[in-house]
Amino acid sequence: MSIQLHGRKKIFTPYDYVDETNLAEILTTSYSIYTENVSQIDYLFAYYKGIQPILFREKKIRPEINNKIVENHAYSIVQFKTGYLLEKPIQYVARKDAVDNASLNAFNDYLEIEGKEAKDKKIANDQAVCGTAYRLVLPNKNYVYGGDESPFNIFTIKPRLAFVVYSTGIGEKPLLGVVIYTRKDGDKEYTVLQAYSKDMFWKFDYTNLQIIDRKPHTMGDIPLIEYPYNEERMGAFETVIPLLEAINKVQSNRVDGVEQFIQALLVFKNVDLEKDDLTKLIELGAVTISDTGELKANVEYLTQELNQEQVQKLKDDLLDIVYRIAGMPNRTATGSGDTGTAVIMRNGWSEAEARTQDVELMFKGSEKQFLKIALSFTRTLAEGRSKLVLSDLEIKFTRRNYENTYQKAQILDTMLKNNKIAPRLAFVTCGLFQDPESAYDESKKYYEEQQAKLPQPQPQPKKEVDPNGKNEGE
Repeated sequence: MSIQLHGRKKIFTPYDYVDETNLAEILTTSYSIYTENVSQIDYLFAYYKGIQPILFREKKIRPEINNKIVENHAYSIVQFKTGYLLEKPIQYVARKDAVDNASLNAFNDYLEIEGKEAKDKKIANDQAVCGTAYRLVLPNKNYVYGGDESPFNIFTIKPRLAFVVYSTGIGEKPLLGVVIYTRKDGDKEYTVLQAYSKDMFWKFDYTNLQIIDRKPHTMGDIPLIEYPYNEERMGAFETVIPLLEAINKVQSNRVDGVEQFIQALLVFKNVDLEKDDLTKLIELGAVTISDTGELKANVEYLTQELNQEQVQKLKDDLLDIVYRIAGMPNRTATGSGDTGTAVIMRNGWSEAEARTQDVELMFKGSEKQFLKIALSFTRTLAEGRSKLVLSDLEIKFTRRNYENTYQKAQILDTMLKNNKIAPRLAFVTCGLFQDPESAYDESKKYYEEQQAKLPQPQPQPKKEVDPNGKNEGE
């Protein structure tokens, strides 16, 4: 059964601080909003996995013919969005020349140890399904400088098991990060809210509404970070669910139509058959009839074939609208003289890239919070051996952009041949490179290396001048 979906609610509190005088009030008020979000999150994940309303439909007329076909375009949309956003791992590069490369390399090694690439994929997948995701980063007590451990541990928390509470003040800053889990005490089961503020950690028994543990921490920030997919916290396929359900109905009814045509009903005109006769008809596949007086007997199939061409046009139209709303490339479009790859890369690719850039900006905002905390742990636990700070790093999403590649290369070539245009401007404005600054620097370095390999012109010998004012040989 369908439910109304308009994005997950952002959880706010009117307080601008959290302590034990208001902790219980903040958590109980926030929990009711959280449970509403969780019911929607569960529905979206089930939909993504193929558990969709068409599977529960009932058919009153000829209920024995009730095909339930799920064309899981939701899964396809999420996989494309995740794969395109993180086609290659996120890179962290120096923003300025003075950055310590040894510290930067060590930090990237720590991220590799923690398997951050795979955890980023999980974050992106959760975002695309339900509109938000959560990452928890904590200091690693087992870290020893020079060992095989990272100074921090990265955890991807399921969206249904976490929430962040924000202030209603200017900037809507996060005040509390909460991770939920269930504990058993004998036969009793109770819900624990593990809450982090910027300087305190609490365990709150939500079942009995009491604090069961508390301790200060020195992490300097809230270690639970929310990664919203967009401001509305809507998933990648959420806006097109009604269209996806319509496609499932069309396809299911289409198969029903074929089956009903094959299993067409027999109509007996002026023929009186007993139940036993009908049973023999089903077994033998034939029946003997005779006219009775003036009434002519007749047996025929009641058939009406579905117009498959019209149904296909309807389905194609629905699917085209889905692609346009969801920002997906239209892989079914055709073009004369194009190769298959060219068609795929051209149709709708510009829209897909624009949507992905919006997601990228949201991802970067949360990623900066993660880096700030992770770098703090690194500086502290590495005992001064690392001095990296957030301003030293730049977050790079590296994707290939196939749209109009040949045309962009021609534009770059033309601009580079124009001596009135600076080469750097040509790289920046041609649109061929995901990171034009890095592409320009690397190309410039390569050009200089190639120029150095060329044979250098030999200096010409100077002509000797005769003291009488005539050159030699005159």
